Amino acid sequence: MSGAGELAMFLAIGAAAVGFFMGPIGSAIARRIAGRHQAGETRVEIEEIDARIAGEVDDLRSRLAEVEERLDFAERLLSHGGPGIQLTGGARQ
Repeated sequence: MSGAGELAMFLAIGAAAVGFFMGPIGSAIARRIAGRHQAGETRVEIEEIDARIAGEVDDLRSRLAEVEERLDFAERLLSHGGPGIQLTGGARQ
């Protein structure tokens, strides 16, 4: 490999390492090493996530109930047994 290629590779690896250690992963590692990462903060974060998930689950349950009602309605219409509903202007044979 030429000198320019080695330099380019070294710079690319260095830039990736700087991005890794200066980003969120690097700051989490730094907090952990410094001992500033307290269990209380983690517990609060977990409770916030649990509350958000519980809200989303409640929303999904209500949406599922609405879909079930619509399905029941469609099944009742289809099982009515009367003559089929014909739309005008449909396919002509």
